[in-house]
Amino acid sequence: MDLVQPCDRVDCAAVTVTPTAPRAADAARNLDELRWEARLLALPEPFYARVAAEPLQSPYLVGFNPAAAELLGLHPAAASEADFVRAIAGARPIAGTDPVALRYSGHQFGVYVPQLGDGRALLLGEVVRDGPGPDGLRTEVQLKGSGRTPFSRGGDGRAVLRSTIREYLGCEAMHGLGVPTTRALAVVGSDERVMREGMETTAVLVRLASSHLRFGSFEMFARIGRPELVRALADFVLATQLPALAPGDYLGLLQEAVTRTAHMVAAWQAVGFTHGVMNSDNMSILGLTLDYGPFSFMEGFDMEHVPNHSDHEGRYAFGRQPGVALWNLGCLASALQSLLPPEVARPALASFAATFASAFEAHFQRKLGLAEWRGESDEILLRGLFRVLAAQQVDYPRFFRLLCDYPDAAALDALRGLMADPRGFDAWAEFYRERLVSEAARDADQRRAAMRAANPKYVLRGHLAERAIAQAQQHDFTEVDRLLHILAAPFDEQPEHAEYALPAPPGSEPVALSCSS
Repeated sequence: MDLVQPCDRVDCAAVTVTPTAPRAADAARNLDELRWEARLLALPEPFYARVAAEPLQSPYLVGFNPAAAELLGLHPAAASEADFVRAIAGARPIAGTDPVALRYSGHQFGVYVPQLGDGRALLLGEVVRDGPGPDGLRTEVQLKGSGRTPFSRGGDGRAVLRSTIREYLGCEAMHGLGVPTTRALAVVGSDERVMREGMETTAVLVRLASSHLRFGSFEMFARIGRPELVRALADFVLATQLPALAPGDYLGLLQEAVTRTAHMVAAWQAVGFTHGVMNSDNMSILGLTLDYGPFSFMEGFDMEHVPNHSDHEGRYAFGRQPGVALWNLGCLASALQSLLPPEVARPALASFAATFASAFEAHFQRKLGLAEWRGESDEILLRGLFRVLAAQQVDYPRFFRLLCDYPDAAALDALRGLMADPRGFDAWAEFYRERLVSEAARDADQRRAAMRAANPKYVLRGHLAERAIAQAQQHDFTEVDRLLHILAAPFDEQPEHAEYALPAPPGSEPVALSCSS
């Protein structure tokens, strides 16, 4: 596939469970009423450090996500309580929690960094709800931007409002698109300022996940020669996150990481998501999109698209993401060598290519509205489309959304209108029309409906996020709430919000992003 570019540094089915929402009468009205546990604390202290949050000054609520609150069994009315804001801001402890910062290392831009860790995040623990299985439904809750930890490396431990809003909206946008991801419950802000690329106000994000463990969690202890700690962590992941696998099935653990990561990155490519900083410490052991920094949803189609202006070599460009994912999985396999000799791990790593290709083809079969994937001939069709889009950097989400109504005359005119020179598109469109005709038995209206369910009308475009951030910096949070609502249903028409499906107005300044937060 032309959408998959190799990472020149390569050396070597995600399942989402949505718990039933609690009845309003049963939902907790306060964070203290939730049932908190901390299974991670069964691991020895080298894996974490106990830390108390540093209170934000004069905190206020920026955003609250009722859909994420359902995961915890938390009533939406909880957000209206001043005590909720104080708890998130670190001004008071939450009963039942035992906050810790996790220790890990990782490869950053291909270079190993011996110790990283949660330099500005605290894991409060797991919220447990009744559910299937002996362990119930469990969700880890983490505060991001909660102050200094032993792993802050001289930093202030704060997150800024700008990046916090981007992550809050970004991960919920990805969830709406069906991509495996961490979730976001709330953002609490403060007028307290810190220096980044300029003076910026601070904020705390409440992040949710089944687990926040990452590849770098294993790399840390393998690199310092502590195989017993690598084994302890692997056993913990098997017992708590992968209970379907047998105890001691370390190959199964690696295979799960490979399979889930392949599915995740295939979904990224399908929706045009570029992570921006795919360091191994930013890779989830469960194949969740983790650590939203300088990410973007690609607009003008460009295989070399790089949202992070700190990535001077384009290591994490859009088209290189599958290769980087495999490289990072190689780092994980290396960290597991005391449990899995290379010759045992190698077949699991080798399975990445086929798993990714299968998931990738399935996504684009749906996006193109094909009843089946016909191997090489459909690969030729898709490669031809990518060449057309890349030649003129056509708006990626708009093109595929308009394609849902092809070959209607109005849709064809709109698609041609996206091209400065439509001749290449015209030739491809005839090829595509013939391909659809060959499936004439399929009802056209059903095909269009299926394509609309695979091609979002709304993604988090850069100018939309910047507008919400600019208004939030003036204490107007209506646009943050509006975007959260729109992005929760990205495949719906939402005619009242049609302007949010459009690119930035002509002459708009491009959004520049970096790793600073």
